Amino acid sequence: MMSILEPISSITVEKEKEAIDSKDTSPTKPNSSSPSSSCCFESRSSPTHIAINLVPPLNFSLVEDGIYRSGFPMPINYPFLQQLNLKTIIYLGDLGHHQNLRVDKKKKVKKDKDGTMEILNQYIQWIENQNTIKFHNLLVESSREPFNKLEEYEQTLASLTLALQLILNKSNYPILIHSNKGKHRTGLLVGLMRKLLQGWCLSGIFEEYERFAMGKFEYDLELIEIWQPELLVDNDQKPNFVRI
Repeated sequence: MMSILEPISSITVEKEKEAIDSKDTSPTKPNSSSPSSSCCFESRSSPTHIAINLVPPLNFSLVEDGIYRSGFPMPINYPFLQQLNLKTIIYLGDLGHHQNLRVDKKKKVKKDKDGTMEILNQYIQWIENQNTIKFHNLLVESSREPFNKLEEYEQTLASLTLALQLILNKSNYPILIHSNKGKHRTGLLVGLMRKLLQGWCLSGIFEEYERFAMGKFEYDLELIEIWQPELLVDNDQKPNFVRI
């Protein structure tokens, strides 16, 4: 299982203390010149301005109006995600699935040395605290190598089909699609969306895939090219960019 940990730049916190005229008891108004990039917390006795930089997740990008893609969000990215007013998060990966907790006698159970599961649990708790985001944890196996089992292949296709159905319903927007690094599995779903929902040519799809993946993974590109799932389309809920 690929680690989702990435080097994290620290949050910049600036505190400025200001003197208060004892004759003026009116509260200080927060600076509204850049509401999207900072938050201000103030106290009457000792006003303190705390500016928090909004840091997007790894490989964050706009896909279409109301659809974003990225790598796995870290705690430093949560304030940024709050600005997107997300309704749906689609995670394509292998973390947190009971299928992966089955013990294989031939393999040793790996300990969570890098804190991956701790980060996943913290992320799920943050999502639950928002009260407005539906989280879909869809099991998608890595396609760097051929699928070892038919079960893995079928599960991956079922997850991708569900993800496409979620994208076909505009009531789920805004949507964030992410995997562990925001490269291959996310690129696979976006590539399928470009082909099946928008009718892009394969050359354009592959160019976009490679731009994020920083290289080719033939199994992803082959699946994008040949797979034709049956999708249900509700014309009343269909997003404007969909061409089917």
